[in-house]
Amino acid sequence: MDLRAERLAWGPVALEPIEERHREPLRAAANADPEIWPLYPYSMADPHFDGFWAGLRARQASGIALPFAVSLEGECVGISCYLNIDAAQDSCDIGGTYYRPDGRGGVVNPAAKLLLLGHAFDSGARRVAFKVDAVNARSRAAVMKLGAVQEGILRQDRVVWTGRVRDTVVFSVLRDEWPAVQRGLEQRLATVSP
Repeated sequence: MDLRAERLAWGPVALEPIEERHREPLRAAANADPEIWPLYPYSMADPHFDGFWAGLRARQASGIALPFAVSLEGECVGISCYLNIDAAQDSCDIGGTYYRPDGRGGVVNPAAKLLLLGHAFDSGARRVAFKVDAVNARSRAAVMKLGAVQEGILRQDRVVWTGRVRDTVVFSVLRDEWPAVQRGLEQRLATVSP
């Protein structure tokens, strides 16, 4: 697997490797929904944003993560990342995903996941995983709607920024499952509007 950061686009949705120019638009997107952050393992909202950004850029520089600014019609609405990249095992995770409220429920997530999954499998991935907090019903439903298979739950997997102990639901899409998942996403995108 040779997974690289590059610009990806589908219709009005574009994913661009995170750069310094995305910092303030992403901060604004993160601050658009301050009530959501207890569902995440970390907070991107102020006053946590600067620490989040520094850590994200350090992981990006080391190659541990490939983060993308997600835009709708040219405006940054959030972020999604490749994580736990393991080229020797031909696997990675897609995670660290957040969209501001007006970017949810339409074209953004299915287009972003079509792009990220397609790029991963085109780059030689054998397996792409998603790891979701068990209490985050909306994210769990979104991953199931993608066509990913739920594998199990990692009990008391981690402590999140609020101190809550998180159970993590693990989903995956395998290389031989990708064509059917791709068709499903393309069919969904044919019926949604921006």
